[in-house]
Amino acid sequence: MTRPRIRVAAYVVRNESAPEILVFDHVGMPEAGTQIPAGGVKTGEALGEAVLREVAEETGLPGATLLRQVAVEDKPHPGTRRPRRTTFFLVHAPEDVADAWEHHVRGDGDDAGLTFACRFVPLPLKLPLADGQDAWLGQIDPAWSTASEGSERHAGRGIYRRRGAR
Repeated sequence: MTRPRIRVAAYVVRNESAPEILVFDHVGMPEAGTQIPAGGVKTGEALGEAVLREVAEETGLPGATLLRQVAVEDKPHPGTRRPRRTTFFLVHAPEDVADAWEHHVRGDGDDAGLTFACRFVPLPLKLPLADGQDAWLGQIDPAWSTASEGSERHAGRGIYRRRGAR
């Protein structure tokens, strides 16, 4: 059996009275869909450190704070079908961050050289995220559930487990 690729994903939220989530689109690659910050965990890196690193690398967002783990999802990569395990986290964004910006990814990772159009959008989402990344929003707050959340899990597209304290 192939070991899964270990990944993290961040639900970066702000504005408790009217909650918003940070999403991004690849500039020039609309087929990639709207996403949340996510990516692989480096050898020896703690999951909490990895999720904050991914937020910073993919969005340039300074000052994000890790709140808690939301869920662990075992689901194959949509293109390669290789196994992967993604731990989703709730992350708080500073309230004084811009509503929208473009971020050019630097470094030597898979996303280096890409430009992401980042923005905060109200919850619940009007449209689902790429690769079912919105699947666990209802675990944070039932009012944040999206239409794809229930259908994604019941469609047999992966093995889903909720882990961690609420």
